[in-house]
Amino acid sequence: MVLNDLLFVEIALSLFAIVDPLGTLPFYVALTEGYGPADRAVIVRRAVIVAGVVLALFAVLGRFLFSVFGLSLGAFEIAGGALLFVVAFDMLHGEITRVRLTTEDREEAIARRDELSVVPLGIPLLAGPGAISIVMIYEGNAGNDPWVVVATFVAIVVTIGLTFVILRFGDGILRSMGRVGVMAMTRVLGLILAAVGVQFVIDGVLSAFGHL
Repeated sequence: MVLNDLLFVEIALSLFAIVDPLGTLPFYVALTEGYGPADRAVIVRRAVIVAGVVLALFAVLGRFLFSVFGLSLGAFEIAGGALLFVVAFDMLHGEITRVRLTTEDREEAIARRDELSVVPLGIPLLAGPGAISIVMIYEGNAGNDPWVVVATFVAIVVTIGLTFVILRFGDGILRSMGRVGVMAMTRVLGLILAAVGVQFVIDGVLSAFGHL
């Protein structure tokens, strides 16, 4: 049971680190400047619902996609680990990673604020390629163990719930922590994520070449 609990903590912490709602806060607050509390509540609610549905969908379809595209889990772990390391590298430099949001995305989001709850907040800021990779890899590693599948989906729910709370009270959190505090926390999460990425690569290499 202890191992199961530790696995849940591992999945939840990894997913929370890559979703990184704290690192998203400054952009979210700036993007919704001038909106009333009711409008912001609607935007946050829609964004987390979109992110949660996307992550759950890819967790469900992960094995099917591996089969359709003829991908081995080891190959996906190596690719996913490399992607997570790139994301973590940007987080360690206190940036909203280029993999998640480009300059063009930012400009378009500002120009089309009515759609920002879906793009870019829901996708790709919250449910980006890194987060999708994590849920697919963990679910793909589940084998016949139902606990891993349950832990993955519970981790998605917990992460989405925490993200909702953080964004919903974003102004207050940003004022209390300050941008420096938010960036410091983002760097800590980036370090954790870098370790997860390296471990995925190691597991992928062992899975792909362990028989040699």
